[in-house]
Amino acid sequence: MTDLGKLGFGTWAMGGPFTYAGQPVGWGPTDDEESLKALRRGFDLGVRLVDTADVYGCGHSETLVGQAFADVRDEVVIATKWGDEFDPATRELTGYNGTVPYLREAVEGSLRRLGTDRIDLYQLHLGDLGLDEAGLLRDECEELVAEGKIVSYGWSTDDPERARFFARGKHGVAAQADINVLMDTPEMYRAAEEDDFVVLCRRPLAMGLLARETFTELPADDVRVTDPGWLLFFENGKPTPAYFEAREAVRDVLTSGGRTLVQGALAWFWARSPRLVPIPGVRTVAQAEENAKALQFGPLTPEQLAQVESVLR
Repeated sequence: MTDLGKLGFGTWAMGGPFTYAGQPVGWGPTDDEESLKALRRGFDLGVRLVDTADVYGCGHSETLVGQAFADVRDEVVIATKWGDEFDPATRELTGYNGTVPYLREAVEGSLRRLGTDRIDLYQLHLGDLGLDEAGLLRDECEELVAEGKIVSYGWSTDDPERARFFARGKHGVAAQADINVLMDTPEMYRAAEEDDFVVLCRRPLAMGLLARETFTELPADDVRVTDPGWLLFFENGKPTPAYFEAREAVRDVLTSGGRTLVQGALAWFWARSPRLVPIPGVRTVAQAEENAKALQFGPLTPEQLAQVESVLR
C-alpha cells in the first residue's frame, strides 16, 4: 500500500483565484514563487505527501506541484482528484462529471500538468455520487492501475459508506474527509479501521480558524467571504461565533508544551487515530515550517486528548 506518512500538505489555496457560477471558490491572490518554495521547504522538513486537485486554480495547482518536485519525483507521494469540469482559460468551474470517459480524459490532463508518468493516489472528487456510477469508476481505476497511470485510488467523501465502497477495490487505500478538532467524525475512522484504509483529513485547520490569531478583512475573492453552503467555520469572512468559542475553549490544551495553535491542532489527529493524515494547506514558507514542526512534537498525550474531548464533546 502507498505510504502516506503522518502529514501532507494541501494546495487548494496556492492554485489562485477561480470561480463557480460567478462566485469565487479560491483563496485570493497567490505568489507562485513563494508557493514553490513552500512545497520544497516542506519536502526538506520531511513532508512527502502533497494533495492537490485538477480543479484547484483550474489546473494551476497541479502545474505548481509538478514544477516543485520535478527533480525528486520518486521521493514524493502525489495525490490529486478528478470529477470537476473547468475552463482553464477563464478559470471557471463549469460542472461535474462522474462518467468513465471523463475519468480517462481527466487522468491524462493531470498527468500532463503534473509532468509525471503516474499518480500515486487518485481520488474521486464528487462526494455524493451514486454507488452504481462509483462502481464503474472504481473498476476503471483498476484498469488505470494495470496500465501504470495510477498507483492507488480513493474517494473524497464525507460519507463513511461511500468511503468503504471505494476502498474495497483491490487498490483502494484512502478516503478524504472533513475532520478537525472542532468537527470530529469518528464514524469515518471507524470505517477506516474496519475496512483498512487511511483518511486524508481536509480542512484540518478549519479553513484557517485554527491557524490565525487575528482575522483582518479577507480579499473579496476568498472563498471564506462568499459563504458557500458547506463552509461552516466562517460567515462573511469572519469566524463563526460558535466555532470561535470552541477554539478558545481548547486553546490552552492545544498550545501546551510549546506548541503553536496550529501544531496543537495537528497533534490532535495523531492522538485521535493512527488512520488520520491531516493535510493542511500551505502557500508560504512560514506555513510550511510551522506545520512541519508539529511532527517534532508528536501527538497530544492521552490526558490532553481526554481534556479536549471533555470540553468539546
